[in-house]
Amino acid sequence: MQLKFLRTLLTPQEQTAKVTCMAWAPNNTKLAVCTVDRVVLLYDEQGERRDKFSTKPLDPKFGKHSYVVNGMVFSPDSIKIAIGQSDNIIFVYRIGEDWGDKKTICNKFVQTSAVTCLLWPAEHAIVYGLADGKVRLANTQTNKSSTIYGTESCVVSLASNVSGKGILSGHDDGTVVRYFFDDEGSGDTQGKLLMHPCPPYAMAWGTNGILVGSFDKKVVAYSRDGRVLQAFDYGRDKTEKAFSVAAASPSGQSVVFGSCDCLQVFNWAPRRGVWDEAKPKEVRELYAITSLAWKKDGSRLCVGTLCGGVELFDCYLRRVIYRKKFEMTYVSLSQARVVLKSYYGYEIEEVKIMGNDRYLMAHTSDTLLLGDLLTNKLSEVPWPGTGGNEKFFFGNETVCMIFNAGELSLVEYSNNEILGSVRTEFMNPHLISVQLNERKQRGAEDNKKLAYLIDIKTIAIVDLAAGHNLGTINHDSKIDWLELNETGRKLLFRDKKLRLHLYDVHTCAKTTLLSFCSYVQWVPGSDVVVAQNRGNLCIWYSIDSPDSITMFPIKGDVVDLERADGKTDVIVMEGVNTVTYTLDEGLIEFGTAIDDGDYDRAMEFLETLEMSPETEAMWKTLSKLSLKARQLHIAERCFAALGDVSTVRFLHKTNEIADKVSQEMGGDGTMFYQVQANLAILDKNFKLAEMHYLEQNAIDEAIKMYQDLHMWDDCIAVAEAKGHPELDTLRRNYYQWLTETGQDEKAGEVKENMGDYQSAVNLYLKAGLPTKAARLALGQPEVTGNSDAVGRIAASLIKGEFYERAGDLYEKIRNNQRALECYCKGGAFRKAVELARLAFPAEVVKLEEAWGDYLVQQKQMDAAINHFIEAGCSLKAIEAAITAHQWKKAVQFLELQEASSAEKYYVKIAQHYASMQDYELAEQLFVNGGHVKDAMDMYISAGRWEEAHKLALKCMTEEEVMALYIRRAQELERDRKFKEAERLFATVKQPDLAITMYKKNRMFSDVIRLVAKHHPDLLTETHLHLAKELESESRFSEAEHHFMEAEEWKAAVHMYRVNDMWEDAYRVAKSHGGAGAQKQVAYLWARSLGGEAAVKLLNKFGLVEYAIESASNNFSFDFAFDLARLSYKEKIPEIHLKHAIYLEDEGKFPEAEVEFVKAGKPKEAVFMYVHNKDWANAQRVAEGHDPESVSEVLVGQAKFCFEQKDFQKAEAFLLRAQRPELAVKYYKDADMWSDAIRICKEYLPNKLSVLQEEYEMETSKKGVRGVEGLLEHAREWEQSGEYARAVECYLKVKDDSNAALMEKCWMKAGELSIKFLGADQAAEVVQVVGPRLAHLRNYNAAAELYLNMDMIKEAIDVFIEGEEWNKAKRVAKELEPRYEGYVDQKYKEHLKNQGKVDSLVGVDVMAALDMYAERGQWEKCVETASKQNIKILHKYVALYATHLIKEEEAPKALQLYLQHGAPPNPQNFNIYKRLFLDLINLSNTDSYRMWADLRNFLLQLCGNLSKSAEANSPAHEDFEQMLLIAHYYATRSAARGVEQLMSVAAKLSVSLLRHTELIPADKAFHEAGLACRAVGWDNMAFIFLNHFLDVCDAIDEGSLDTLDHSDFVDTDIPFEVPIPTKLCVTEAQREQARDWVLMVSMDQRLEQVLPRDERNTYEASLVATNTGLRSLPCVLTGYPVLRNKIEFGSVGRAANKEDWNKFLMATKTTHSPECQDVLKFISQWCGGSSASGFSFH
Repeated sequence: MQLKFLRTLLTPQEQTAKVTCMAWAPNNTKLAVCTVDRVVLLYDEQGERRDKFSTKPLDPKFGKHSYVVNGMVFSPDSIKIAIGQSDNIIFVYRIGEDWGDKKTICNKFVQTSAVTCLLWPAEHAIVYGLADGKVRLANTQTNKSSTIYGTESCVVSLASNVSGKGILSGHDDGTVVRYFFDDEGSGDTQGKLLMHPCPPYAMAWGTNGILVGSFDKKVVAYSRDGRVLQAFDYGRDKTEKAFSVAAASPSGQSVVFGSCDCLQVFNWAPRRGVWDEAKPKEVRELYAITSLAWKKDGSRLCVGTLCGGVELFDCYLRRVIYRKKFEMTYVSLSQARVVLKSYYGYEIEEVKIMGNDRYLMAHTSDTLLLGDLLTNKLSEVPWPGTGGNEKFFFGNETVCMIFNAGELSLVEYSNNEILGSVRTEFMNPHLISVQLNERKQRGAEDNKKLAYLIDIKTIAIVDLAAGHNLGTINHDSKIDWLELNETGRKLLFRDKKLRLHLYDVHTCAKTTLLSFCSYVQWVPGSDVVVAQNRGNLCIWYSIDSPDSITMFPIKGDVVDLERADGKTDVIVMEGVNTVTYTLDEGLIEFGTAIDDGDYDRAMEFLETLEMSPETEAMWKTLSKLSLKARQLHIAERCFAALGDVSTVRFLHKTNEIADKVSQEMGGDGTMFYQVQANLAILDKNFKLAEMHYLEQNAIDEAIKMYQDLHMWDDCIAVAEAKGHPELDTLRRNYYQWLTETGQDEKAGEVKENMGDYQSAVNLYLKAGLPTKAARLALGQPEVTGNSDAVGRIAASLIKGEFYERAGDLYEKIRNNQRALECYCKGGAFRKAVELARLAFPAEVVKLEEAWGDYLVQQKQMDAAINHFIEAGCSLKAIEAAITAHQWKKAVQFLELQEASSAEKYYVKIAQHYASMQDYELAEQLFVNGGHVKDAMDMYISAGRWEEAHKLALKCMTEEEVMALYIRRAQELERDRKFKEAERLFATVKQPDLAITMYKKNRMFSDVIRLVAKHHPDLLTETHLHLAKELESESRFSEAEHHFMEAEEWKAAVHMYRVNDMWEDAYRVAKSHGGAGAQKQVAYLWARSLGGEAAVKLLNKFGLVEYAIESASNNFSFDFAFDLARLSYKEKIPEIHLKHAIYLEDEGKFPEAEVEFVKAGKPKEAVFMYVHNKDWANAQRVAEGHDPESVSEVLVGQAKFCFEQKDFQKAEAFLLRAQRPELAVKYYKDADMWSDAIRICKEYLPNKLSVLQEEYEMETSKKGVRGVEGLLEHAREWEQSGEYARAVECYLKVKDDSNAALMEKCWMKAGELSIKFLGADQAAEVVQVVGPRLAHLRNYNAAAELYLNMDMIKEAIDVFIEGEEWNKAKRVAKELEPRYEGYVDQKYKEHLKNQGKVDSLVGVDVMAALDMYAERGQWEKCVETASKQNIKILHKYVALYATHLIKEEEAPKALQLYLQHGAPPNPQNFNIYKRLFLDLINLSNTDSYRMWADLRNFLLQLCGNLSKSAEANSPAHEDFEQMLLIAHYYATRSAARGVEQLMSVAAKLSVSLLRHTELIPADKAFHEAGLACRAVGWDNMAFIFLNHFLDVCDAIDEGSLDTLDHSDFVDTDIPFEVPIPTKLCVTEAQREQARDWVLMVSMDQRLEQVLPRDERNTYEASLVATNTGLRSLPCVLTGYPVLRNKIEFGSVGRAANKEDWNKFLMATKTTHSPECQDVLKFISQWCGGSSASGFSFH
C-alpha cells in the first residue's frame, strides 16, 4: 500500500489541540472530524468543509468542558452519527442525507462509566466499550442497551472484522477478547483470545490476522487462534515513538499504525501468507497521530494529529493506465477504486474495460468480477481458471453473457451468484434472449426468463428465478433469430425459411404470424411487434390477437426501430434515402397500460382512436379486464364503445347503486351485495347472485330476479326453501303464465306434479306430446281405466308413428293383436317375439325372419345373422355374415351347405382372405369353389411365385405351366407390370426373356441389373452396347452413365466432343480423368471455338498459357499465334522459336531461319547451319543478324578441320576467331604439346606456366619415369638459378613406395625456399612441407623448418602432435612464454583422452574429479575430493548421492552423508528431501540402524541449518518435521524389540498418521492398523485398516477425491495428501487386511469410533476440537502431552510421564541397545531434564 499526500483539511495549531476522533460514512460521501473543542466538522468526499454541529454534555449544568469525545461512528445508512463521551453517555445525532439538514438527537444511552470507544457494525446495533471493562450493545430501535460481556480492565480499543460480524476488544491489562455475532462458518472460538504484553491501544483486525501495537514500539501480528505469527520491533529506532492508533483498510489486506511523524504500513501477502512491512510514510512536524479514518472504498486515509491538524492521503497499491483513457487504481490486492472489489478478498490479477467502455471485467484466482460503470453495480461470482478462453457479451444492460467451452453462464449485475448456466453451442446473441424484470407485471415479483437454442431446431425457455424449464419448442426448420418480450410471456422466433412464429409461454401455443419476414422487432417498453414482409410493414398492436394486423406498403428495407419522447419511428432505407414511418403511440401505449394495470390510461388512449377491428379488440380486452378488476365505470364505457346497449344500461344502474352506497356509507361501493349480485347476473352466474341476496336475507329481491328472468322453477325453489307466504300465489302465477304463453308441456308437468293426471294428459296431448301422455297413462291406473283417454292417446301415438309406445299401451289393456301389429310396424321385434311366444307361438319363426330382414334393412348385419339362423334361412345368414364381415361365421355356414348352392359365396370369402394375406385359406376356398386360376392370380399378385408354381404344377404339366407363365408374363408386360412379369420369367427360369422385355421397353437399369445377376461376364460389354445405343438416340446423360460404369470415361468425353457438348465433356474429364485430361479437353474446346471466344474460355479456366504450350507442342502454330496475339503477346517469340525448331526438324532450313530470326534467336539459326555444316549460310546469318556468332562459325569450321586432321586450316580459323586458347586445347587433346606450347608462348604467354605444369603433371602420371623426370627438371631449375621452379618440382614429387625420396625432396624444397625465396614464399612452402613431414612422422624436421621461419606456434603444435611434450614446453618457455599455458592445456586434454587420471590429478584436480565422476569411480572421486577443500568435497558428495538415489540405493547415500556430513546448502535440499522420501517409501524395512542413521543425519542437518542463513525458513521447518518422523520410526523400531513397549510402538504408528503428506498414506494406515490390532485396540485397528483399503482403491483409480474422511473429522490427520504412484504393500497383505476388516465388521460389539480423551477430542490429536488449542507431542509416542509431563531443556519438547517411565523401566530391565540409543538421542536432541537422568552399562 502506498500513501500519497493530497491536501490538508484542517490546519494544525501551535499548541496541543488533539483531534479526538474521525469517521467516514459508509456511502463514502461524508467525513466527520471531532476537534478538541467538541465540535463535529463535516467534509464532502473531495475534502471541502460543508457543515458542522456542536456536541452536548450529559447535563448542561456541568458545562462544555466537563467531557471529551472518545468515539464517533456513522450508522450503516450514513444518515446518523453516534458520539461516545467521557461523561457516561452516547448521543445519536440524525444529520440527514443532504448538507444543511437539521441536526437532531434521536437516541440517548446513559452509562455507568465513561465511554472509551465505539463501533456501529450493523443496523440498529452500536457496540461500545466502557472504562469499567464492559462491552455493551445499544439498540437504536428500542432505545435500550445490554451488556455483551464484562472484564475487570478498562476497554482501550475496539476493532471489527471486515464483514462486521465479529468484534475484538483490547483491555488495559493487555487482554484481547473476541466476540462473534455470526462466525460465518469459520469455527473460530469466542472469549479471551490472547494476552498482549502492553495495553493494545493500537489494534486492527485484518482479513488474515490481528495486528496490535502499543507504547513498547512493537507491532505484533497474531493468527486467528491467537498465536504470534510475526513481530516487528522498532525499539532500536530512536526516532520512532509509541504506536497510538491503528486502522485496517476496508478490504482487511492493509493496516496503518500511527506514531509520531510517521505512518507504518503493513500489507498482507497472500501467496506467502505473511504481513509485509512497506516503506513508512514519514511527515515531518506532524507530531503524534491521535486518530485515523479509512474511506470505505479504500481510496483515502485521513490522519488526525495532536496539534489539531487533519491530513488527507491517497491510498493505492498500484496505478495502471488502460487504453490511454482509464486510470485503474488498486487500493488493495482484491480491490480497485470505485466499483471493483473482491468480496472474498482474492487478489485481482487483471482489469479490462469492455462493452463500449461501460463495463468492467476482472479476474482473481478463483472468481470473476463484473461491474457496470454507469450504475456502479458489481458482481463477483465463483469462476475457476479456464485459461482466459471466455467470450463476454455486454449487449444486455442488466446481465452479462459468458460463453466458455459450450456453456452459457449469465451473471446479473449486483448479484454474487451465477444467475443460470445452460449448455448451448450457439453463441450468436440473436439466438439468445434474456429478460430480467424489464417491465413489472401484476402479481410477478421476480420475472427472469431465458430463451436459447438447444440445437439449431429446438428452443428452450427457462425460468431463471425458479430454476425450471418453462417449455421446449421443436421446430421443423433451422432457427436464425429469437427474442422474448419484456415480460417474458411471449417469444418471437424466425426460421431459415423466413417464417415468423409466436409462442405463448403460458399456454404453450405456437402461431405462425408471417411468411417472408426480413425484419422483426419488439417495440421497446411494449408488447407491439413490427415486422417486414416483402413490400409491407406489418404491425401487431395487440399481440394477443395475432389475426389483428396493420399493414403499410413500403418501398425499401426496415433498418431500425426508435422509440423516444413519446414517439415510435420505423426507419426504412429506400434506395439512398432514409424514410421514417411513425407508429400509433396510442395503440402501443394501450398494451403497456394493460400490462401495468392502469386501465384509466388505457381507456384514455382508446378514446382518441377511431373504431376499427383492432380498436374493437382492444375495447373488448379492456372490458373484460375492468370487469374482473371491478372498475365498473371503465367497463360501462367499454361496452358503450362496443354498442352493447343492454349491458351499458345494466352497468349504469349498477354503478348508480355503487356510487350511492359509497357516498352514504363510505368505502368501496362495488362490494355492496346488490352490486355483487348484479355482476354475477352479468356473468350469468345466477346461483352466485342468489347467494349474495340470501346472505343479506333479501329473499324478495332474489325471487324478483328469477321472475324477471322467467326462471320460475328457481323462483319457486327459493320460496319453498324460505317458506315464503306468497308461495301458492307464485305457483298460480307460474301456471297462468305458462298457459298464456302456450307452454302446454310445462303446464302439464305442473299439473302432473300437483297430482291432476287427467288434466296433465290432456295438456300433453294438446302440446302434441303423446309419448309423455302414454308414459303417464302406463304408470297411472286411473288413466288406463279411461278407455276414451286410452283411445285418444293410442290414436295420437299411431299418428305420430310411435308404434312401440302404442304397442305397450295396447298390451297394457290386453289387446294383444293390436299390440303385435304395432310392435311389428314400429320395428320392436324383441317385444313382438316375446308377446308372440305367449299369445301366438306359431308366428315366432316368421317374426324371427322378419326381424332379420328388418335388421338387414337397418344395416345391422351382425345382429341379423342369429335371427336368420333361428328362422332356418341359412343363405340369408351367409349373405348377412359376408356383409357384416363375419368371415369365419360365413365359412362355418358354407361348410354346412351343398356345394352347388354355395359356390358363388366361395369367391367373395376367398377374395377377403386373399386381401388379408391369409393365402392358404383363400387358396382352399378358391379351389373348393372351382376357381383355381383365381388362386394362381392371387399368388402372382402377392408375389408368391413358388406357391403359384406349386399350385400350377398340381393342376398342369411343366410345359403348360411354362407356357402359362410366359403368356401371363407377356400380359403383365402389356399392362406395364414389368416387375411381376420379371418374376414370372424368373420362376420358369427364362431371365433372357426378362432382359429382352426390359430392353424392348428401354428400361436399361433393369437390363443391367439382370445381366449383372445372370451374365456378369457380359456386364461391361452390355454397358458399352447400351451407351452407344443411347448415344445414337441422343440420350447423352444416360449414355455417359453407362460409359462410366464400363470405366470408359474417354468414350464419354469423345461422345460429348463429337456432339459439340463441350461443357459435359469438360465435366467428365474433370471428374474422372484428372487434371491432365481436364486441361486437354479445355484446350480442344477452345480450339473448336477459335478467336476471342477461345481466349475467354481459357481465361475462365486459367489455361491460356497451357493452351499455347499444347498448340505449340501439337504443331498447331496458327492456333497458338492466335491465342498469343489476343491474350499473351509475350509468348509470340517462344512460338516462333518452337515453329523454327519444327521446321528445322522437317528439313525446311530457310523457313526455319526466318522463324529463328522472328523469335529473336538468330544464333539458333547460325547453330542450325553449323550443325548441318552449311558454313556459308551460317556466316551470312551471323554477319547479318548476330555478329557475335561469327566467331562461333569460325570455331565450328576449325573444329571440323581438326576432325579432318587439317591442323593448319583449323589453326587459321581459330586465330581469325581470336580463340587461341581453343587452338591450345585442341593441340593438347591431340597430344601435340609442342604446338600447344608454341601457340601459348606466342598468343597466351600469361598461361604458359599453367600449361607447363599440366605438361609436367602429364609426365608425372606416367609412373617412375615421371618422378625421375621431375627430379631432373628440379635439378636443372636449381642449377639454372630458377629456385621457385625447382621448389615446385621438388614439391610435386610423390611416390608412396619411396617415402625416403619424398621426405628428401620436400626437405630440399624447404631448404631452398628458406635460403633463396622471399619470406612470404618461404613461409608458404614451409606450411606445405611441414604437415607432409609430420604425416611421415618426422616431427623434429618439421619443427626445425618452422623454427627457422619463426613459426613458434606451428613448431609447438608439431611437437604436441608427436607427443614430444618436453620439447614443446622448452620451445614455449625459451622462445614464446605465452604459449606455456597452451601446452599445459593440451597436455591435460591428452591425459584426459588417454584416460590417465592419476597423472591428471597432479595437473588439474577438478578435471580429474570430473573424470572420476564420469567413469563412475565415485569412491576414488570422493577420496580425492576429501583431500581438497570442504566445498569441493560436498559438491562431489552431492553428485555421488544423486547417482545413488537414481540407482535406488538410498541407504548408501545416507551412509555417504553420515560419513561426510550434511552441509546446509539450499542446492542440496532437494537431494535431502528425495533421500528421505525414498527411505520412507521402502517397503518391509524395520531396521533400527537405518532409521537411527536417518534420524542422526537429519539432526545434524537441522543443527547446521539453525546456524545458517536458512534458519527458521520453510525448508528448515520441513527438515525439522522429517527429523521428527525419522525419530518416530527409529523409536518404533526399538520399541518393537521389547515386548513391554508394544503399546509405545502402536502409539508411534498412530502418531505417524499425522504426517501422511510425507509418508505414503497406504503404508501409514496399514502399519497403524496392524500395530493397533497387535495390542488389542480393535476399534482403531478396524478404522485404520478400513481406511487403508479405501486408500488402496483410490490409488488404483488414480484419484483421492472420492475418499471418505468422515472418521477423521476433528482430528489432525490430514485429508489432502499426495497420491502414491504405487502401493507400498503387497497384494497378499492387502487381502489379509480386507479379510480381517470383513470379519470384524460383523462384530456388533465393536464401536467403530476413535477413542476420545478428557478434551472430548480424539486421543492422538494434538489440536483440541472445542478450543483449537494445540498440545505438545510426546517425544516418545507422539501423543499429546496433557498433564503429568516431563519437560526438557529445549523449548517445545516434552513427554508423557507414564510413557517415559515405562520406556526407562523397559530399557533398564532388557538392556536393549536400541532403546539406550533412543534415550541417548533424546538427551542430545531435547536437552537435559530433571527426570531424565539415566545411565546404562
